[in-house]
Amino acid sequence: MPVDPYILLLLGTVGLAALVPARGTSADVASGASTAAIAFLFFLYGARLSTREALDGLKHWRLHVTVLACTFVIFPLLGLAARGLVPVFLTDPLYQGLLFLTLVPSTIQSSIAFTSMARGNVPAAICAGSFSSLVGIVVTPLLAAALLGSSGGFSADSLLEIVLQLLVPFVAGQVTRRWIGGFITRHKKVLGLVDRGSILLVVYTAFSEGMVQGIWHQVSPLRLGGLLIVEGVLLALMLALTWYGSKALRFGREDRIAIQFAGSKKSLASGLPMASVLFGAHASLAVLPLMLFHQMQLMVCAVIAKRRSHDPVTEETAEVSAPESAAASRTSVGTATRSG
Repeated sequence: MPVDPYILLLLGTVGLAALVPARGTSADVASGASTAAIAFLFFLYGARLSTREALDGLKHWRLHVTVLACTFVIFPLLGLAARGLVPVFLTDPLYQGLLFLTLVPSTIQSSIAFTSMARGNVPAAICAGSFSSLVGIVVTPLLAAALLGSSGGFSADSLLEIVLQLLVPFVAGQVTRRWIGGFITRHKKVLGLVDRGSILLVVYTAFSEGMVQGIWHQVSPLRLGGLLIVEGVLLALMLALTWYGSKALRFGREDRIAIQFAGSKKSLASGLPMASVLFGAHASLAVLPLMLFHQMQLMVCAVIAKRRSHDPVTEETAEVSAPESAAASRTSVGTATRSG
């Protein structure tokens, strides 16, 4: 099979972070650039989506319930089942980190980016990712307190960060759509570059922080290999469950793509600040499974999105049985970006 150039870019970004990690002022600049790229991404999506299309995506309740069930029910159940792997594959601290990653909300920017690349239901992906993050502010600490014995509370700063970084730019794009919407629609390649660039910046920033904190030296290569195998199986299970499960629930192709990408991934941006509250001084080791899973999901989903972008859309694959699903899917045809 031909090598996907974007995968090479992801690998190159990881290598760059390993060789030249961002430190001090450089780390602040990289983090700020990543935040700005994500905010700009949502501004562009807000400018491209009409209010009617956004409301149609928001009303697609069956899809949102499915994504939330995958994120906060199925994922944690699989995490609890992994307890049986201690101590053969995982040490107890690594298992605690693995269980924590199953409680974290879904990603937003990469879910939208991959859904767009694969020509899926972008409006629904925007709403599903945003809703998951907002729900996760409350649900993730509660689940962690119940399953990990932690006493983390609610974070007003996390809520404010989500509002400022995601919702405010999206609303700003909606407000300015009447003036710049047509220009952005005619220049879809710009949106594709932002999709990829934002992900690369997030990867570089996250791996740089891991290198600086030295978390890679706190676990043996054998245990690290065991963790990677377990996470690979976890990701494969969730990708299969979201894809074939949504088919069994009679979702259409575009909705299945949004469900697969939003329901199978975990947010590093949301997980890191939550881990600092729940684990304190042990946060760096606790987020190691999340950081590895985050990178794995980006690389695997990049390949899947690339392949989905070349799928022939026939009447059979585009068919949606539920009335509300059909409405949301029709709107996404005009807004999804084929940036693959």
